[in-house]
Amino acid sequence: MTTVASSPAQPPGPPTPAAPPVVEQPRPRPAQTGVWIAIAAISMTFAALTSAMVVRGSAAADWRHFRLPPILYLNTALLLASSAVLEAGRRRVAAHLVWVTLGLGLVFVVGQVVAWRQLAAQGLFLATSPSSAFFYVFTALHGLHVLGGLGGLGYVLRRFDAAGPAPVPALGAAALYWHFMDVLWLCVLVLLVLRV
Repeated sequence: MTTVASSPAQPPGPPTPAAPPVVEQPRPRPAQTGVWIAIAAISMTFAALTSAMVVRGSAAADWRHFRLPPILYLNTALLLASSAVLEAGRRRVAAHLVWVTLGLGLVFVVGQVVAWRQLAAQGLFLATSPSSAFFYVFTALHGLHVLGGLGGLGYVLRRFDAAGPAPVPALGAAALYWHFMDVLWLCVLVLLVLRV
């Protein structure tokens, strides 16, 4: 009888490391990043103006208080409604709701011009007093930023009309900016009510 010698068993070594799971990183959203940068810059601008207004108004004998035009409150309601409509449009990815937002935003801007005319009818102009100057600067600067938001909404609507997928990232970025304009306007309005 012949025996076959077997090779000695190899001692078990460390287990072979498994490959790490592949985790897909979220893709950067350039439009949303750009909007966040714009929000930061706009916030700093309005914070600087607010600080200047508080300092100038607290120690000025020439500060003239006046009644805000009542149309500002209607304009506020229009802007808040436009934001609610845009949010519904963003969630449903519905172009017709973006159109409604665009229309309400245009009416808001026209309403701001009406407010300026009402102040001018009272004899309050940019150079009348520091308080009226701050009113015009705040409302004009906010109005310019709203016009920028309207341009963003126009871009989104053009993308809806183009062939291809719905412009979900662009719509999200435009909605973020538009909601910020609402919050900013509420802050400006409260500041104007308290200081002028």
